[in-house]
Amino acid sequence: MTPAIQREDDPPPAFHSKHYWKIAVLANIKDDNMSKPEGVPPDAFADFDHIEMVDALRAALETDGHSTVFIPADRELPYTLRDEKPDICFNLAEGLGGDAREAQAPALLEMLGIPYTGSRVLANAISLDKTLTKRIWRDRRLPVAPFQEFLIGDEPLRAELKFPLFVKPSREGTGMGVDINALVNDEKELRERVTYIINMYRQPALVETFLPGREFTVGLLGRSDAKLYSRHPEWYEKDGFHRFPVLELDTSHSTTPWIYTNEAKSKDVGEDGYLGYFCPAEVEPELEKKLKYLALRAHQAINSLDVSRVDIRLDEDGNPRLIEINTLPGITPDYSDLCLQSKAEGISYEDLVLDILYLGAGRWGMIPPHENGAKRKP
Repeated sequence: MTPAIQREDDPPPAFHSKHYWKIAVLANIKDDNMSKPEGVPPDAFADFDHIEMVDALRAALETDGHSTVFIPADRELPYTLRDEKPDICFNLAEGLGGDAREAQAPALLEMLGIPYTGSRVLANAISLDKTLTKRIWRDRRLPVAPFQEFLIGDEPLRAELKFPLFVKPSREGTGMGVDINALVNDEKELRERVTYIINMYRQPALVETFLPGREFTVGLLGRSDAKLYSRHPEWYEKDGFHRFPVLELDTSHSTTPWIYTNEAKSKDVGEDGYLGYFCPAEVEPELEKKLKYLALRAHQAINSLDVSRVDIRLDEDGNPRLIEINTLPGITPDYSDLCLQSKAEGISYEDLVLDILYLGAGRWGMIPPHENGAKRKP
């Protein structure tokens, strides 16, 4: 029987008696030869995963005795879930378009009562909407750059926005819609870029004050009761969170210096035009403390769960400003930012993905809480 849906603040439910599970990995897959429908953006499907990542993830999950199956997160997903009957889903599904697409799979799983990993419906919907996320952060008095959303393109520019400005789609990830033309220096360039984004991506354009400083990303793992469900309770601080080492993104030698584009992100490690990744980043202890504090506050402000990655950039005065949060961070071994951060402190890929799994399972009553943080026994 599938456990009842639990809220994060509910008491731990009864132990699910099954020790080894059938885990369905949910993801949208791309390959280099896939055709794109007419009229879609040039970087459509950029945030889809490669099958090699799914294979690596399945292998990692199976090291702890579980069986796995890959289920494409396409329009057949409801029927495939019915046929496969997984005990829990490891959710990486990006969705198939439309508003809040990253919330589509979690919403379906909630409706069907199937346990899954990571953030729930609302957090995934909010995080994809960069404008809404910034509004929430701003209301919580967290530092963001001045911004404005353009719905039709001819709205007056707010007085607090000064050139140069940065323009991107308001509801995309993986650097989609970001190229060398995203940085605009005058009114003419602004209007051209905003119109392009609205027409090409069929969504509002987000315009922000350009931040010229260093860029960092901070990964988080855990929640208030993480020690009760983790195989490695020693990772987590008293508040239940693990802060990964800060990773610095160096775009100065990329194909688009100071602009973190999808093209630069897609290059292989060591390839010409590839970004520089430094982890742990060389930062002053006070700045490191501030970056990790802001990442946690950003994570909690939208009720993210278990895992996230927060991007932060310094303004012209060296002050950190929140850029965006990824509630479905990539987990490609030796490539994705979160995996690079994990590796930098000696956490294996297998241990990383298994802790994400067990944190999710703990929310659904599939494993019992252990009082002293002892390792879960199969």
